[in-house]
Amino acid sequence: MTSEAYERPAAQEPHEQALSKARLEDENLQLKQAVLSHATIDQAIGVIVALGGLAPGRSWDVLREVSQRTNIKLRHVAELIIDWAQTGDLPRDIREELESGLRQAKYRIDGGDGAP
Repeated sequence: MTSEAYERPAAQEPHEQALSKARLEDENLQLKQAVLSHATIDQAIGVIVALGGLAPGRSWDVLREVSQRTNIKLRHVAELIIDWAQTGDLPRDIREELESGLRQAKYRIDGGDGAP
């Protein structure tokens, strides 16, 4: 290896440093939000696992389908399901889609060919 591999990059101008710092802070914030969102979704999957007796993969499918059918972001549906597990309150449209999704998932597990 040559000494070129260990050379430091040329010093950035203060303006470039500020832009670079802002980009890194934004990326850091996005990563933190992604981690929190992932944890929320995992918790909602756990609620569905406990409620429906499904495997985590099937529970993920149910959660995703509820989100798609209600046209509500997945993270928000997950938050509503977690709140429901704590309070017993769940918007009717989410509850209906969740019940439907659980019925369909159970039907598939029990050997059905299509929706009940």
